[in-house]
Amino acid sequence: MASKKYSFIALRLEYMYGIGKGLNWNASTNFGNNTALRSAGYVANGTNRVFYNYRTNVQDLSLEGVFTLNNIRFHKAKSGLSIYAFGGVGLATYDTKINALGASGNYQAQFNGVTGYNDYKNRKNVRDQLETILDDSYETPAENYGPRRPKLGGKDLIPVGHIGAGIAFRLSKRINLAVEDRYTITRSDLIDGQRWAEQVNGSPVLTPDYDNYNYFSVGLNFNVGAKSVEPLWWLNPLDYAYQEIRKPRLMILPKPVLPDTDGDGVTDQFDQEVTPQGCPVDAHGVSLDTDGDGVPDCRDKEKITPTTWQPVDADGVGKAPCPDSSCLAGLVRGGGDCATTLGSLPSLNFSGNTRTLNNDQRSMLAGVAATLRNNPTCRINIIDYCTGNKSKMGVGQSRAEAVRTYLVEREGISSDRIMIMTGQEGGDCGTIDIRGAQ
Repeated sequence: MASKKYSFIALRLEYMYGIGKGLNWNASTNFGNNTALRSAGYVANGTNRVFYNYRTNVQDLSLEGVFTLNNIRFHKAKSGLSIYAFGGVGLATYDTKINALGASGNYQAQFNGVTGYNDYKNRKNVRDQLETILDDSYETPAENYGPRRPKLGGKDLIPVGHIGAGIAFRLSKRINLAVEDRYTITRSDLIDGQRWAEQVNGSPVLTPDYDNYNYFSVGLNFNVGAKSVEPLWWLNPLDYAYQEIRKPRLMILPKPVLPDTDGDGVTDQFDQEVTPQGCPVDAHGVSLDTDGDGVPDCRDKEKITPTTWQPVDADGVGKAPCPDSSCLAGLVRGGGDCATTLGSLPSLNFSGNTRTLNNDQRSMLAGVAATLRNNPTCRINIIDYCTGNKSKMGVGQSRAEAVRTYLVEREGISSDRIMIMTGQEGGDCGTIDIRGAQ
């Protein structure tokens, strides 16, 4: 089956081969014009009975239009289920045979011995009797139109029309499971090998209806062709429009104009304060106050005022509690020797080539961060001992960087208080030491 698809409308070229069989549990007596039965020796005298049967091989090739009914989606890009209807026209050939002869001739006598026929409630019993009689040979060509119809390969060639519907389930981009039913309309009354009506016994009256057939299928469809695009009947026609709205490529959009009345770089929609011209602000448009003394930096003549010197005057200048540094003695611990002030800091042990921190190591670093906060003038060294080749040195460097990144980004320690010393001698490559800086 090949197809050419345009969004929710598709053209499909389809070939079908099928075998149909039938056995009538109603008896017939007006079979005198059936050339196949007459040639097999059956005599229509008004009382002799036959039970029509047939087996036919049908092939058809058709061009069909397929209409997808549900691929337009307003709430999602694609659908995993496709419901479709189709219709088309084509050509079909059929080869029909009947089971008219057994090992000892025709079944005339056996047919006349069947009981319970022409009664709906006895249909199963009648079919059981017939299946016992018939040998399943289907050796006799059924009646056909002869030279009055075109032939293909010796078989009648007829025009056909199709209508049908189906459901396909998307298994992957290239495979889907389809359940489909197709009804074929023909202009032939001999697909089942019988066209004579029962009424008016002995008269050549044709049945009023043509033979149509139904084809129900369950199968896997494999999409062939370009790998980059799946069949378009699976795509949502609105998907392109939604993509263009989400990330415009062709739309010409005006440059957005966001008002900023005070000119501080924060649009009025998010600005929490009208700031004087030239004052630096934070992300909320509020004037920066680095030392938290209540005077914005743009007016603060002493941008970093110790908290012990606050409150400050209108210019942000604080009052020193004493003219010398004696009042700060209690705030500086251990003089300039941070190794003594910070005391013993933990070592972090890593296994293999691990470069990331585990929960225990994060807990130890939280303790280091608390110690650093209590000693704001001290710095630390992060030391790794991986030496030798570049690979090992890279592992040690990555571990040290992970420690510093955690202290800076998660614990808020200033990066200028953390030094990294890599490739040091006298230690284990699996260990990172943390020590107070001299």
